Amino acid sequence: MHVAEPKSKTGRTAVLYPATNPGKRPITAEDLWRFSRVGSPAPAPDGSSVVVPVTTYDMEQNRGRSRLWLVPVGPKGGEPRPITTEEYSSADPAYSPDGKRIAFVRGQGEEKPQLFVLPLEGGEAERLTDMPLGVFDPKWLPDGKRIAFGTYLYTEAPTPEGTKDLAERRAKDPVKVHVTEDRLYRFWDRWLVGGEVPHLFVLDLESRALTDLTPEGAGWFDFMEPAGQYDVAPDGSEIAYVANSSKAPHHLLRWALFTVPTSGKGPIRCLTPEGTPKNSSDAHSPRYAPDGRSIVYGLQRDPYFYADKVRLVRYDRAAGTHTVLTEAWDRSPAAWEFLADGTLMIEAEDRGRLNLFAMKPGAATPQMAREGGASAGLAPGKDGRIYFTHQTLSVPAEVVSSRPDGSDFKAHTRFNESILSELSLGEVREMIFEGADGDPVQMFVVLPPGFDASKKWPLIHVIHGGPHAIAGDNFHFRWNPQLFAAPGYVVATVNFHGSTSWGQEYAAVIQGGHGDKPFTDIMRATDALLETGFIDERRMAATGGSYGGYLVCWIAGNTDRFRCLVNHAGVFDLLAEYGSDVTQGRHQAYGGEPWDRLEAIDRWSPARFARGFTTPMLVIHGERDYRVPHTQALAVYNIYKAKRVDARLVFFPDENHLILKPRNSIVWNREVSEWLGRYLGAAKGSL
Repeated sequence: MHVAEPKSKTGRTAVLYPATNPGKRPITAEDLWRFSRVGSPAPAPDGSSVVVPVTTYDMEQNRGRSRLWLVPVGPKGGEPRPITTEEYSSADPAYSPDGKRIAFVRGQGEEKPQLFVLPLEGGEAERLTDMPLGVFDPKWLPDGKRIAFGTYLYTEAPTPEGTKDLAERRAKDPVKVHVTEDRLYRFWDRWLVGGEVPHLFVLDLESRALTDLTPEGAGWFDFMEPAGQYDVAPDGSEIAYVANSSKAPHHLLRWALFTVPTSGKGPIRCLTPEGTPKNSSDAHSPRYAPDGRSIVYGLQRDPYFYADKVRLVRYDRAAGTHTVLTEAWDRSPAAWEFLADGTLMIEAEDRGRLNLFAMKPGAATPQMAREGGASAGLAPGKDGRIYFTHQTLSVPAEVVSSRPDGSDFKAHTRFNESILSELSLGEVREMIFEGADGDPVQMFVVLPPGFDASKKWPLIHVIHGGPHAIAGDNFHFRWNPQLFAAPGYVVATVNFHGSTSWGQEYAAVIQGGHGDKPFTDIMRATDALLETGFIDERRMAATGGSYGGYLVCWIAGNTDRFRCLVNHAGVFDLLAEYGSDVTQGRHQAYGGEPWDRLEAIDRWSPARFARGFTTPMLVIHGERDYRVPHTQALAVYNIYKAKRVDARLVFFPDENHLILKPRNSIVWNREVSEWLGRYLGAAKGSL
């Protein structure tokens, strides 16, 4: 295979972001929890302001709360101000069509989030729902008299009253048992056997009448992220939504596109029955065109490859035809929204970034509009501007805007400016080197504060998960390269073969060989960094989580060039990974099934290479992890101990695949820091 991307020449190094605030203190793990985490903006109809959820964390209470802020963005400007209390957690803001009210969801503690409406001209927020399992993703209908939202109800009792009664009876029942015949029965950290399914409701604000548009359930599985998966037609007559159309026992999951009248009087129609359009698998994120004549949605073709690229498809509502718009474009849209003139604004990964693209009506392919960092939460304003959040490896997300072509870029919030002014962050570089098969491979390199190229520095690889994901130009709050660099390490994040954002072929080439080309890429990245002259070959480490943990386990059995390893939630035994939540597509990813080509699975299983384990390993896992069951960690740790090779186990009973609780995160970072310091030495501080 020859990969034409990235376009940069092999061997090129470029400075992306300079070091900041020389001489000030380095960033710490505690700082990551001091930052405000800024969500997606909701623009006002008149272009005067946006409302944005901002999450802050309380270390004493060990949790975060989201608060809605009103941010003036018009010519007169002004300071952001909170419009919801910090006592509750508020999210999913949506302006009313006249711009006078905000619909949002609010919850507190164990209380399920409910729908509220806040008048912006004065007054308290009014609670509008009492749904037993909470609500999500409210959207105003164009007349401003009704609000659509999603909620979960039990299939055994598919009404709000019935679900409430059943939930109370289940809570009192001393018997807690999971029974299923489905192929998919748990996901991430939850069991899926309770019968919770989403429903779409419409609330009439005057009569307070609730109409269940999908009384049989919308068909989503509980594990699918529901936000953004439905849209209201411009005339308010119809809703388009995506739902799972597979039948129990769900051997092959498939998401289809449906429509339903907002009156509740009329049939639910499936617009993408099996085989429509040709070779279709999954549909995503429907959006009505401004003139209402068509719906654009995302399409994936391969049900066994989760990173199969998304194509944008236009469905003509009158003709009933589907036209693929972006088959020739070798990028995968992550989100898309219409502008008033019919232009599609698109978020898509591209060469390690999350960039913005514009596709005008009739255009053959999208064109770059905004490049660099990570731009997300795209929201077109009625003022002709687009609003979104932007972040980089050196700056966390803030709300910004630009014209659709990317010009006239403006920053609207500076929630984290004060904290950043206290911190000295390292220079960020981009390097292109020759990887597996002679292909150009990209990595971001973060240098420690006070870096001096005449000295030798320890090296840490931070290997991304997936494997079909990216080590991106963003401010990661769990695996933050600036935090890893702060004590005095050079940090490399490699976008090895299998990573997304370089096209379909580059992502798919590692299927059936997970340990092959990515391992070669990490080794050659190490060689390229050693050629710079400022890396100490005797003090190098490899760290990673999920697939990154798999690659750390593979490294452990296949090379001894690293002084120590950190394996977080990593796959150690490919055959045992059949105990994970989603097994659809395993035969493509691993090269076979346990009953067919077992030797192919065994070939790329790190467990097969335990004979080579000599490098000390820190093993970290959460007990509630169903994606990579925690027995993977216990197995590799026990083998290390049986071999009498240095190893340490850090086990979180209350965490899943990720470490999400603030205090647990501090412990995680302390353990990682002390482990790296033990073997690499000469670091200036701790993570």
